[in-house]
Amino acid sequence: MSPRTKRIRDEETSSAEVESLAYEAALTELEALVARLEAGAPLDEALQLYERGQALAAHCGRLLERAELRLRELTPGAEDTDNA
Repeated sequence: MSPRTKRIRDEETSSAEVESLAYEAALTELEALVARLEAGAPLDEALQLYERGQALAAHCGRLLERAELRLRELTPGAEDTDNA
């Protein structure tokens, strides 16, 4: 297997693993990654942490959007309060 193929497979596995995380688990991991970056991780590790953090942040955002949509569906007149 070529290094490029392995990297693509690793990214796909990582992406699927991130998507399976609950919001709280993803947020906790994201906070830990930020702490490691702020502590001054070496460049190679920092790049990997950043990539993982981007995936986690996007996942958290999607989960929050879904939760907001569900709340709007469950709350009569919720659309009216957005412009207040």
